[in-house]
Amino acid sequence: MSLRQFDLTGRKAIVTGASRGIGQAIAIGLAEAGADVVVTARDVQSLTDTVAAVEAAGRKAAAVALDVREASTCALAVDRAIEALGGVDILVNNAGYEEIRPSLDVDEALWDRIVDTNLKGAFFMAQAAARRMEKGGAIVNLCSLTSYVGVPTAAPYGSSKSGLMGMTHALAAEWAGLGIRVNAIAPGYFRTAMTDVFYENEDWAASMLQKIPQRRFGAMEDVAGSVIFLASDASRYVTGVCIPIDGGYLASI
Repeated sequence: MSLRQFDLTGRKAIVTGASRGIGQAIAIGLAEAGADVVVTARDVQSLTDTVAAVEAAGRKAAAVALDVREASTCALAVDRAIEALGGVDILVNNAGYEEIRPSLDVDEALWDRIVDTNLKGAFFMAQAAARRMEKGGAIVNLCSLTSYVGVPTAAPYGSSKSGLMGMTHALAAEWAGLGIRVNAIAPGYFRTAMTDVFYENEDWAASMLQKIPQRRFGAMEDVAGSVIFLASDASRYVTGVCIPIDGGYLASI
């Protein structure tokens, strides 16, 4: 296999929730592989550093304000991305929200905030992008270990991410004839602004490390390679799969 199959030169990508953390790392990784990248977040000003990093990699970049919970704005965001880049070939549905709370205390507002961000938003972004991928393309969803296993106090989040896994399978089967591949990755334990509350508990962190065969938490640079693979021609016969990025956690339980 030639390394050229991983080359994304000329591809146009959208990465949601790319102001920091995993989304930012993915956007930069796609740019380093050759793609021009539009990044989105609710606060467009928060995308300044990501845009600068993409441009530093020699690629075109643009920032678009987007709250994926508002389905009616997803198509508009994709149109703005196309205006900025001249098309769309790759969508990475990274925008997400998590809040730990005992299931007996979950209210409708929290449920909607999590599920609308992680699942509904991903669907309508995928739909909007697929309608505009004239020559086919690749969609990568950000699932989670909770797509596979139950985690106490994370019932809404796990429900959304399990649903996202099902959506990945369904869209992959339905859109293969359109030349659109739909895959996912499932990051394991990465310390981000969203998950920092877990890592502040030293006992939890020490216990969790013992469950990860590689004995370390994920680093941002551990994520982009899998997304590049799933977005590139190197995976042209791969659709409907989810790759765990977890240091061997799922394999060991």
